[in-house]
Amino acid sequence: MITAVTGPGGFVGRALVKALIERAERPVLLSRNVARLPDFGGAVEPVEWSSTAATHLPRIDAVVNLAGETISGRWTPEKKRAIRDSRVLGTRRLVEAISRLEPKPRVLVSASAVGYYGDRGEEELAEDSGPGTGFLPGVCVEWESEVSKAAEPGIRVVMLRIAVVLDSGGGALQQMITPFKAGLGGPMGSGRQWFPWIHRTDLVNMILAAIDNDWSGPVNAASPGVVRQAEFAKALGSALGRPAVMPAPGFALRLMLGEFADTLLHSQKVIPAKAQTEGFKFRYPTLREALAASVAKPSA
Repeated sequence: MITAVTGPGGFVGRALVKALIERAERPVLLSRNVARLPDFGGAVEPVEWSSTAATHLPRIDAVVNLAGETISGRWTPEKKRAIRDSRVLGTRRLVEAISRLEPKPRVLVSASAVGYYGDRGEEELAEDSGPGTGFLPGVCVEWESEVSKAAEPGIRVVMLRIAVVLDSGGGALQQMITPFKAGLGGPMGSGRQWFPWIHRTDLVNMILAAIDNDWSGPVNAASPGVVRQAEFAKALGSALGRPAVMPAPGFALRLMLGEFADTLLHSQKVIPAKAQTEGFKFRYPTLREALAASVAKPSA
């Protein structure tokens, strides 16, 4: 099995590459800047990536698409353009490139996001729930449309709608921990909004399961232990041994972060219905277990 990975230097990509190496694979790393990739120990094949580079690829059996501009930060017009283009245009070029390969990869597993659903209050959101409205749902709809085109030449397609990814060493959790360590942590907005999450280990295992099994279409990459934001804040404070009593009001978040703040205030009760139907076993199904594996309390 030879798996090609876009975004191999990212928070999820690094963990996936290590997991592929542990499976005795030699993953192909598709990067626009090979020189900046982490050192994975030599058991990889870096490829300076562009759509024209596809003709120089070795035979690949699977492709995992994790590339995309981070959504964190104030959404200027330029930032929003980068968020959309890195996903929509980047995926379009990837699909066009792998569709020209002979033989073609048998499967494309691509990131999408729970942002697909928008702000949905108390509604349970399984894979057959429709998209929400707004900027991020619109990007996700376009993104998934481009991914789906890989099915036309016969490539099996899986789209993982990824929740907030938790683990040590980076990602969203690293940003959340800073105010908690300063004693300034607490729920965002009302705290009643549903907050979907997944541990990075479970996400990597879900990607591998999507490669190895006959999954297809959208799959919610979220833990079954979805919680409200206030519960998440309380659990994170407990895991860090810090208080979680300083709420961040919605108006203050919008003042600091602009339109991006809405993604922190939206309610998304995402259910991993398809993964559970397929028998996927979560290593960290509860928030307490996931945080215990991701953060350490400071020394006394």
